Amino acid sequence: MPELPEVEITARRLSEALAGVTIESATAPGINALKTFAPPLDALAGREIEGVRRIGKHLVVDVAGDLHVLLHLMSAGRLQLYDKRATMKDRTSRLLLRLDGGGELRLREFGTRQAAWVKLLDGPGLAADEALATLGPEAWPDPPADLAALLKPQKARPLQAVLRDQRVIAGIGRSWVDEILWVARLSPFKRAGELTGEEAAALRAAMIDRLGAALALYEERVHLPIPDKLPLPLQVHRHHGEPCPRCGTTLEAIHYEDQVLAYCPEEQTGGRVLKDRRLSRLLK
Repeated sequence: MPELPEVEITARRLSEALAGVTIESATAPGINALKTFAPPLDALAGREIEGVRRIGKHLVVDVAGDLHVLLHLMSAGRLQLYDKRATMKDRTSRLLLRLDGGGELRLREFGTRQAAWVKLLDGPGLAADEALATLGPEAWPDPPADLAALLKPQKARPLQAVLRDQRVIAGIGRSWVDEILWVARLSPFKRAGELTGEEAAALRAAMIDRLGAALALYEERVHLPIPDKLPLPLQVHRHHGEPCPRCGTTLEAIHYEDQVLAYCPEEQTGGRVLKDRRLSRLLK
């Protein structure tokens, strides 16, 4: 699933290209993707795009007249600007914003799951929408100064689960949680409610460092057309079995049904290799 750095660079590049462009028409070939009916989608016709921005893992296309297209890409969605318009035979299309001049902003989704979604909302509707109203504070660029206080109510929940909970802190998921915890030298299974002030400060600094570094790289390398797969600058996630970039210890992993959690046992778990979910459900 695209996370904060990937969604942020998408918003930046699209906003640069689309601000001031007029929408000619709007259609939703992926009828399951469109989750609202008022205002109607054709209310976008003839209106200028004011910009594109990110909230958590969501994208918002702001349109003149206080209209807002709220999108969540989920795992397999991609929002891309095209010079040519898609035909109705394109089965990956979920939303088509056809632009003056012949271009098109197109939400595509690959695979059969069809989980990406779109809402057209007015200003009050956007502010009140449950997907946004329930979000925690942003993980970047300025995460909460006192993370220990923010996480304390989570009590016995492990950090790797809490940091992926968008209601607690918004924008990060599987990939960047592994990276952030590795930079902070914290176990993914440390209880969120037991962070010391020093550990919380290290965690906050790691968020700023890793997410900021990813965006700095994307600013250099990512241009329109945005590639479907961005060059994720990961050092730990997806690298289990390889040497830790800092200490050389073999990176270990815990496999779940839908994800793999990677960590350095030497620097994060006191030298202990945690039991893999494939072998045991007991994590020490």
